Amino acid sequence: MLSHSEVNSFLEEKYRLYASPSFIEHDPIQIPHRYSAKEDIEIAGFLTASLAWGQRTMIIRSAGRLLDRMGESPYEFILNATNNEIEALSDFYYRTFKGTDCVVFLRSLQRIYIQHDGLERVFTEGFQEAETVASAISYFRNVFTGDSFPKRSEKHISNPQSGSAAKRLNMYLRWMVRPKTEGVDFGIWREIPPSALMLPLDVHTSRVARALGLLSRKQNDWKAVEEVTQNLRTFDPTDPVKYDFALFGLGAFEKFN
Repeated sequence: MLSHSEVNSFLEEKYRLYASPSFIEHDPIQIPHRYSAKEDIEIAGFLTASLAWGQRTMIIRSAGRLLDRMGESPYEFILNATNNEIEALSDFYYRTFKGTDCVVFLRSLQRIYIQHDGLERVFTEGFQEAETVASAISYFRNVFTGDSFPKRSEKHISNPQSGSAAKRLNMYLRWMVRPKTEGVDFGIWREIPPSALMLPLDVHTSRVARALGLLSRKQNDWKAVEEVTQNLRTFDPTDPVKYDFALFGLGAFEKFN
């Protein structure tokens, strides 16, 4: 077993290896990187992250297909789309994300931008309730689902309060909040500090974290997210999820275990 300082050095090395613009080429984050306007980036990022399970090539292809149908500006589409224009996307699907889910997601986004001043404002208000990402996600989920959200579609919005690891939403927050120092993440949301972010825990990051002694919990749930993120904060308290690059790269590309 590596010592604490050896694990730190190892993860720093792998972070520097993987956290570079070349990472974008094979990652779903390439979809929001198509855009330059803040609202386009955050909407494209949210929809892409919502589809982010399964093979990365399929995620990229499906998210790209959805965004292409929304025209040059996802923000303009969300802001101005008629009911018929949103319903026209009811034939979109990706795995268990069906056309009905797509339609209610787009309608909820439209409501959030018209009535709640956008995604950043909603996540920020939720974060300010308890200054935790868990509160940010839970608050967002309540606003996003509203009063008439179909039960079957709720499964696509994770809930830390029910124990979910919320991998896709934690990944989305990493994209929006972490600074663009390495040229990968965007750093366009400024009210949530990178120090508060939580690791997007998936099959790759969890396997590597356990192999390195950073995670003892067997389930990939919110308690596991809290445990591994707290351990990563001992290496870098200001930016713990920068090690997502290292853990994911080790697991997905190097098959480290």
